[in-house]
Amino acid sequence: MPTTTATTTTVLYCRDPLNERRADAHFAAEARQLRAVGGSVLLVDHDALLAGDPERAVARVPEGTGSVWYRGWMLPAGRYAALDAALRRRGAELAVTPEAYRRAHELPGWYGTFAGLTPVSGWLPTAPGEVPDPQRLAALAAGLPPGSAVVKDYVKSRKHEWAEACYVPDLADPAALHRVVARFVELQDEFLAGGVVLRAFEAFVAPQAAAAEVRVWWRDGVPRLVTAHPDSAVAEVPEPDLEPVRAAVEALHCPFVTTDLALREDGVWRVVEVGDGQVSDLHREADLAAFVQLLTTDQALLRTPSASGTTPA
Repeated sequence: MPTTTATTTTVLYCRDPLNERRADAHFAAEARQLRAVGGSVLLVDHDALLAGDPERAVARVPEGTGSVWYRGWMLPAGRYAALDAALRRRGAELAVTPEAYRRAHELPGWYGTFAGLTPVSGWLPTAPGEVPDPQRLAALAAGLPPGSAVVKDYVKSRKHEWAEACYVPDLADPAALHRVVARFVELQDEFLAGGVVLRAFEAFVAPQAAAAEVRVWWRDGVPRLVTAHPDSAVAEVPEPDLEPVRAAVEALHCPFVTTDLALREDGVWRVVEVGDGQVSDLHREADLAAFVQLLTTDQALLRTPSASGTTPA
């Protein structure tokens, strides 16, 4: 098992909205685990970040802190860049640059790299509250294979409102397409990220007694941890074939990435989503010690493969 260098690892967590000295309850156990192995926990005000006040958000970060990871709620790419700038003015910086964050966090940033591994997609940049007209949507749909599709923005879908704001049964039905997109834009409201995305629908199967979707955590191109997707009712995960995905993750050139994989009906593992690991959620039964080790292990050790082809977690 690799040794760790947790004393040099600093993680910036979102603070509890009601207590500026405590990590948000959602991340509290993870922060405790980090402290237990000698890591340093600092707190940032997520509400202040979203409000456009990064200086207030980082007020509790000591001067000269150096490199830090962010672990918290999702941030729009522009707000993340503002966080990095505010930290740099205090002698600190994010371990993931704003450019790398945007590349992993938003679909247009990663799609080209993963195009052969993920459903065919197209997108239209749109502002919150703006619904593309039927003609533009029809032109976008024309770039996808005939059949059904799902609607999302650059970051999130509304799969829990599947019929009304996510699933389009037939792209050849312009009225239905416009109706679903309009409802999606309405529900996303001010949180619509980047624009409207259409993705070809693919049918996936759930392995018996295991999570239907798995989340793979990559550090510097190395798969360090495989967990169930946070929405999964079970924690057990099948063993996905990672070799086709590995090259794409390496080509993305982002230090901390998650890939969500699902098994298509024809037995092929497909990339459902890519994300920046800093804002990717953990399954409630995930091994926190293994996750924290992912952040704290010396980077050189991540390139030492085990017999299975991945480094020990």
